[in-house]
Amino acid sequence: MISRGEPGFEAACHDRIFNGRKPVDRTPAAVLFAATDQDVVDGVRLAGERGWQVSVRSGGHSWAGWSVRDDALLIDLGAMREMTFAGEVATARPAVKGGMELAPFLESHGRTFTGGHCESVGIGGFLLQGGQGWNSRRWGWGAENVLAVDVVTADGELVHADADENADLYWAARGAGPGFPGVVTRFHLRTYPRTPMFHDTRTFRLDDLEPTLEWLHAVLPTLDRAVEPVMAATRLRTGEPELLLHTTLVADDARAADRLLRPLDDAPAEAVEHVRGPTTIAEENAAQALQNPEGHRYCADCQWTNAGAAELAPLLRTTYEELPTRHSFSIWYGWAPPGDLPDMAFSLEANVYLATYGIWEDPAEDDQQRDWVHGRHAVLAEQVGEGLYLGDSDFTRRPDRFMAPDHLDRLRAICRARDPERRFVGYLGL
Repeated sequence: MISRGEPGFEAACHDRIFNGRKPVDRTPAAVLFAATDQDVVDGVRLAGERGWQVSVRSGGHSWAGWSVRDDALLIDLGAMREMTFAGEVATARPAVKGGMELAPFLESHGRTFTGGHCESVGIGGFLLQGGQGWNSRRWGWGAENVLAVDVVTADGELVHADADENADLYWAARGAGPGFPGVVTRFHLRTYPRTPMFHDTRTFRLDDLEPTLEWLHAVLPTLDRAVEPVMAATRLRTGEPELLLHTTLVADDARAADRLLRPLDDAPAEAVEHVRGPTTIAEENAAQALQNPEGHRYCADCQWTNAGAAELAPLLRTTYEELPTRHSFSIWYGWAPPGDLPDMAFSLEANVYLATYGIWEDPAEDDQQRDWVHGRHAVLAEQVGEGLYLGDSDFTRRPDRFMAPDHLDRLRAICRARDPERRFVGYLGL
């Protein structure tokens, strides 16, 4: 453990945060690097003895650096990277990186999982927040595929939680995010047979936004659940804003993929570029890494919406035209019709997911970039919003609804029962 004021403390607080924009305005009491369940147990008990709250870091990929909290014991799980596989179930520690570690591990067993779109994200935060990832329209959110969790509770006890045992913790672990009243030290995951992956990628001019958006809203509910369309406004290719419609799916073979993708051939605008063919999680991860370079400064915001294309188009056009840097981008992610969610904390989705990611290099631009991202989504929230997804949020700048009201009440009751002394820090900014 490294305490405030000791050599290496600043590095312990910030080095594993992916964002170049570090939360230097918050200072923990100490940082504990845990490698085993017992380390976590000892850390939680020590915090109780010293009157500290506890924050947790799995992969260090939250946009706002949620794990860095004033006067708390930061338990860093970065060394907890073990994975196992038996039958159709995998287990993985919270710091396992979904794309870089879990995906190839499962592929070696002929299996796959609905992991995150960014390869370096640790599965701990990803799954606790819901888990929006590859093949989610077909297989559900990552949290839907969590079969059980091992948890260190507020009183420093290691317990197993599933649908039958400690069911309240199991319910909360699937969607509570940083509001979860415990430390998950292991996830038990449902996996799927590895199936060939394909993509259809079309580039359109920004001038084609309105007819393209109208067509996407019309065609989306007709698509097979295996088909996942995401339209991104990006400046990465030419320096000027353009629309990249990137659709992925898993299918038995190329013929089946072509059949499922056929509705996209009726796009109302002619694509500047069009590529269709096989792909892999590794190739998709590489493309994501180009859009999200290391060492840059980041902020993000998002909004679920059921608004129609005509209402959305002028709002999105303003955002898309204003993309402030070459790497900044904004997405329209088609979910309609939303699936039937199981009974779990995660409980908020809508027909379309909108998210914007500010990416820049100069620290002097921090306030400007953050004001733009959160300002654009404040307008979306006011005019067409249904709430947000925890994974792309920063409550220090813009709190919003992230869970169905009755689910939030239930989560609060679980937290009161499981953590009456508020040992765990909860949501930053709320």
